[in-house]
Amino acid sequence: MTQTPDFHRLTPTELATRKRRNLWIALGLVAFMVLLFTTTFLRMMQNQKAAREANAAIVAVAPQVPAPAPTQAPALEVAP
Repeated sequence: MTQTPDFHRLTPTELATRKRRNLWIALGLVAFMVLLFTTTFLRMMQNQKAAREANAAIVAVAPQVPAPAPTQAPALEVAP
């Protein structure tokens, strides 16, 4: 005959300990996510600043060439 398995029932103390452990794990994961977001955001801002400075340096060194005069595109005629 088939016997049903005998499961261990957790005591209220064990349940409270498990709940507290799960809470600390969740808080640790949230803290890690905040750390990654903050680090990524700060690095992006730093890279954007460096790109703006590099672009400004290129513009300052480049010779000033007058912009070409704008030309109008020929008008399209519609056949009747």
